[in-house]
Amino acid sequence: MPAEIDLLVPHICEVQMTTTVNISPANPLGVADHTLFVCKTCASVWQEGKRLGESGGEKLLHQLQQLAQDWELRDEFPIQEVECMSACNRSCVVAFAAKGKLTYLFGDLAVDNSASAILECASQYYVKADGLLPWSERPEALKKGILAKIPPLPH
Repeated sequence: MPAEIDLLVPHICEVQMTTTVNISPANPLGVADHTLFVCKTCASVWQEGKRLGESGGEKLLHQLQQLAQDWELRDEFPIQEVECMSACNRSCVVAFAAKGKLTYLFGDLAVDNSASAILECASQYYVKADGLLPWSERPEALKKGILAKIPPLPH
């Protein structure tokens, strides 16, 4: 019996790896290769230690989720809400991250008119092998307010 198991395991792993690489936009662990992070506590109004109403970050998140329903990359570039990205004085804040690419953190984004520009810029980021987003190529709403450009982790 152990001989049968030894023969089957490499075959199963090979098939799973091929399927994952060729069909799925996610890596073998089921985690997306690209992620758009959105701070949902940005532009909050606080009273006595409690947040009042919907924050600007939540509004932006909802706008992005709504627009992403028709976005060609909706399955390859999921939107992930984050409780806080510690850039409160520069809200609203989003980040683009991907394995092997630069990570970008953008702030000072207008709640009511930057969602389409964010998805446009995310599309640009997606097609760049290194994730580099030159200032001149970014949508107007993301030309200012860059908070960080973080190098990728070494392989």
